[in-house]
Amino acid sequence: MAEVITMPRLSDTMTEGKVAKWHKKIGDQVKEGDILAEIETDKAVQDFESEIEGTLLYVGVEEGGAAAVDSVLAIIGKEGEDISGLTGGEAPKADDSEEKKSEEELKTENNATSVEQTDAEIPAGVEMITMPRLSDTMTEGKVAKWHKNVGDTVKEGDLLAEIETDKAVQDFESEFNGVLLKQGVEEGGAAPVDSVLAIIGPEGTDVSGVGAPKPAGQSSEKPAEKKPEAKEEKEQAAPAENASSSDRVAISPLAKKMAEDKGVDIHNLQGSGENGRIVKKDIENYQPSAGKQTSEPAQVSSSAAAQVAVSFVQGEDTETPNSQVRNIIAKRLSESKFSAPHYYLMVEINMDKAIEARKEINSLPDTKISFNDMIIKATAVALRKHPQVNSSWAGDKVIHRGNINIGVAVAIPDGLVVPVLKNTDQMNYTQISAAVKDMAGRAKSKGLKANEMEGSTFSVSNLGMFGIETFTSIINQPNAAILSVGAIIEKPVVKNGQIVVGNIMKLSLACDHRVVDGATGAQFLQTLKTYLESPLTLLL
Repeated sequence: MAEVITMPRLSDTMTEGKVAKWHKKIGDQVKEGDILAEIETDKAVQDFESEIEGTLLYVGVEEGGAAAVDSVLAIIGKEGEDISGLTGGEAPKADDSEEKKSEEELKTENNATSVEQTDAEIPAGVEMITMPRLSDTMTEGKVAKWHKNVGDTVKEGDLLAEIETDKAVQDFESEFNGVLLKQGVEEGGAAPVDSVLAIIGPEGTDVSGVGAPKPAGQSSEKPAEKKPEAKEEKEQAAPAENASSSDRVAISPLAKKMAEDKGVDIHNLQGSGENGRIVKKDIENYQPSAGKQTSEPAQVSSSAAAQVAVSFVQGEDTETPNSQVRNIIAKRLSESKFSAPHYYLMVEINMDKAIEARKEINSLPDTKISFNDMIIKATAVALRKHPQVNSSWAGDKVIHRGNINIGVAVAIPDGLVVPVLKNTDQMNYTQISAAVKDMAGRAKSKGLKANEMEGSTFSVSNLGMFGIETFTSIINQPNAAILSVGAIIEKPVVKNGQIVVGNIMKLSLACDHRVVDGATGAQFLQTLKTYLESPLTLLL
């Protein structure tokens, strides 16, 4: 029986999705784990995999078109199956689709002024690659780094460049084989979406006349005619390539890419797809062991620090152009600081018992947690008792969030990102530790997905590892508060009338006064103080 596939909700703020590209045409066979389409959300462009097998019988949204969440995206079933009852009429046939596509191309050609001339300029076998739209708000992209130089041989799947958008830096792979004949944008330079990024073709081909400025909307039309064919070849070749490079492990192309980004050894995975094939959900559900990742963040952190170092020359001023990430961070933090009335509450925590508890926990086999993990856990449990702090301002109302999702601020070379631990209050220390190390490592290596940085209801920023005793943070909108964590410092304290050495940590809570009143914020800090000074109370 035919299955209706609806437009997925790929982010918490998504109301409609745009089909950036179809990877399957009507009449194509679809297997579980195959990439059906690239869906453009309000955050990023994401690959959308099929969870069922069959023949693609109907496409509900044209390439480049948008549709509301939960509307019909596609229908998959048996070849020749009648799906008129699912579409409300006769399903379009492959020929009709091709005819419609031809009409659209003809319409575009009529609007352009020099399409035929452009076609004549492109030699046989040459492919023009345009600047991709990697987020819904992206209007131009910056080439952070070229991984291939002019004259280098390029294979399908090779990393061509790192493209900096208004949200993050993303790797951009080639979909073609050949030689890199031209770089349309210099390293460090920016260009509008759909302008020429690179040209690939047979070695020695003269492309000096290719890539000249064209009327708007034209540059992307030519590649669009050839890309589906090349992508089709890529999908057909993928199983063979994956088999040879992964000792014949059956894995979908997207799952393989995700495994490489996460550093997951696919030989240790049991696939849930047909005949044990590893698919997207197997990689997403993979839980790395805490022991393996213990030293990883330290190594990533040291390399990140080296990347942001700026050389000092006496008497000489230097400039560093702002990255897209830095620009968007500046914009959002300014909006938060100037729109939300911040106020700050500070408290000192005696961490003696927390230190003892951490030693006992870390004495267990294959267990290693940090003080930051303990603070995150205590914060999540404290938010249960103070739901007003776990809320957001929405103009004419306050939204009290039903889940406790804590964002953990992570420094990257270009600024700051906030990966999110979903349902943090339901996680134990080991799960929090593994998740934080995994996401922090991938944040610094640009491996985080858009949906892993959204949906936070509260944020934590920790500079204690740098010896900072106390500081204040800017609220991460749409949160109503953010906790700043300082270093644990030995200092004299009065205990039972005697002056003794204690381990003191200072916490600072920045609150949005529109949502969290002073007394509410103070009560939250008192509860958090109780949990950290008496860790056993977390079990009550």
